[in-house]
Amino acid sequence: MTSARSLAPDAVTKATPKAPGANYKWIALSNTTLGALLATINSSIILISMPAIFTGIGINPLAPGETNYFLWMLLGYMVVTATLLVTFGRISDMLGRVKLYNLGFAIFTLGSILLFLTPGSGNTAALEMVIFRLVQGVGGGFLFANSAAILTDAFPQHQRGMAMGINQMVAILGSFLGLILGGVLAAVNWRLVFLVSVPFGIFGTVWAYLMLRETAVIRKNQRLDWPGNIAFAAGLTILLLGITYGIEPYGNSPMGWGNPWVIAALVGGALLLGLFVLIELRASDPMFRLSLFKDHVFAAGNISGFLASLSRGGLQFMLVIWLQGIWLPLHGYSFEETPLWAGIYMTPLLVGFIIMGPISGFLSDRFDPRVFMVSGMLLNVIGFVGLTFLPANFDYIWFLILLLILGIGQGLFAAPNTTAVMNSAPREHRGVASGMRSTFQNGASLVSIGVFFSIVTAGLANALPGSLSSGLTQAGLPAAIADKIAGLPPTAALFAAFLGYNPLGTLLPAPVLHLLPGAAQAHLLSKEFFPSLIASPFMLGLRAVFYLSAGLCVAAAAFSFVRVRPEGTPALSEDRIAAGAIAAGEPLGDTLTTNSIIERDAPPLDGADGAASATEDAVDESDHKDGVTGGAPAEPLGMREA
Repeated sequence: MTSARSLAPDAVTKATPKAPGANYKWIALSNTTLGALLATINSSIILISMPAIFTGIGINPLAPGETNYFLWMLLGYMVVTATLLVTFGRISDMLGRVKLYNLGFAIFTLGSILLFLTPGSGNTAALEMVIFRLVQGVGGGFLFANSAAILTDAFPQHQRGMAMGINQMVAILGSFLGLILGGVLAAVNWRLVFLVSVPFGIFGTVWAYLMLRETAVIRKNQRLDWPGNIAFAAGLTILLLGITYGIEPYGNSPMGWGNPWVIAALVGGALLLGLFVLIELRASDPMFRLSLFKDHVFAAGNISGFLASLSRGGLQFMLVIWLQGIWLPLHGYSFEETPLWAGIYMTPLLVGFIIMGPISGFLSDRFDPRVFMVSGMLLNVIGFVGLTFLPANFDYIWFLILLLILGIGQGLFAAPNTTAVMNSAPREHRGVASGMRSTFQNGASLVSIGVFFSIVTAGLANALPGSLSSGLTQAGLPAAIADKIAGLPPTAALFAAFLGYNPLGTLLPAPVLHLLPGAAQAHLLSKEFFPSLIASPFMLGLRAVFYLSAGLCVAAAAFSFVRVRPEGTPALSEDRIAAGAIAAGEPLGDTLTTNSIIERDAPPLDGADGAASATEDAVDESDHKDGVTGGAPAEPLGMREA
């Protein structure tokens, strides 16, 4: 067997001459987990605190011309991170994952400071805050793009599932903590919503700078694929902008999908992404490693992860509207209180994930990961189908049980899926592989919100006007005025419920209310009137969403059946090549040959998966200890793809 480590001293260059210590993996896990916690807290903290923020700067986010600020505060962070993840992953593979991860921590902290210090008021302040949120999104993009790659580099293969499970459990925890923190801090002062991240961001930045070590191997003479980067960023941004504005009303239509600009954005974005694929197929050093999809595990893992994110991405959004617009008011909560209580009542989803995420990661390191991925998706099918049987005003115990099932299902799926994808990627491409995985999942979440919201709104647009007109007329409004108000797009009412405003308080102008006696006004603005009107048409659309999610989970389960190491065609990373070299008694040099051709579909090196896996774990473990091989410290291994 030809030595896997020889020749060509310029093939790769190491980012640090000193190998990390035996405990380095726990440092990497704790720091990347803090980064994931901050990034996810700030993705959800804004949902609950927006009414207080907009009140603090003196604008009404539901007024004509102001809705754009609301949408960009809500979705801008996600658009930026989804667009930049692959580019950041590629740059990190070129310059160093730890270096760019640390930069992301610093940029994220800077964005938090700028948001806390936002000067001015009115539209100027709103625009400034949108820009500062985009700055946060850039920092979050670096964090998301590198976290999984850093963990994969730091942990041996037999512990990666456990590490991913802990990291993702804390990320999910952050998304729910954001809901609660947003409600508590916004009640004191809206600026505290952003200040809370600053000390942790500063600590994380300094800690990452001092403690994280570059364990990846960086190849020299890499070039940034500018045409591919520009085509991808422009195409995905334009496409996501089209989806974002598609959920806004256009003319007399409740949605914006007929807006020529939205259609142009969807078509133009898709064409640019098609051009991007053509560019990558011809690029000598591409940004998006399409060759990685030749690996069955990498391709199937990303597809199943995309489908799973598509099924649940808009789930939180829809459940929050269900709780805030219908269930909580019917149970005596004021509309102003509903954002905080919606987060509290959704905690079973969090509890299920917290319980099962780390357990699934730990067990998937020891048993077939497909068992956990498939079981998780099938549990999600049960949860989504179960939700279709609930009435609008449900008994909470059944809602709790179904949310717990969904949380357990997501926890079962997440860590094994991430680990399978990252294990299938060669070491020197783990940054871009992590960026690809995150892009698929973040992009799917945005698409999910747009699609789910559109389905629910379409159902409301067909059924709500008649019910609302009849209800307003019975309450004493003249028929002409009632018909005019009932003809307004239902989007405004849903946004109002989502933000914690009384929906009819935003739909009914003050002069119209003054036409009615006090008792009629109180009836229209009561906690029961709007939820009772909206319940039936809302549930029609929501049940369609749940059925769609169940179908997507079935498809994700099917793709999860792909073997982690397809028999006869294992994905050969540099770890397995090094394992074979060790088994053959060959020394490990400092560089790989530039002339070596690694066949990723070659037969197993040792003839037995169990022996190969054990040897690979030993090699991986040696990467993270100050051990000695041939008198030199053990150093990370790398490879050059054919």
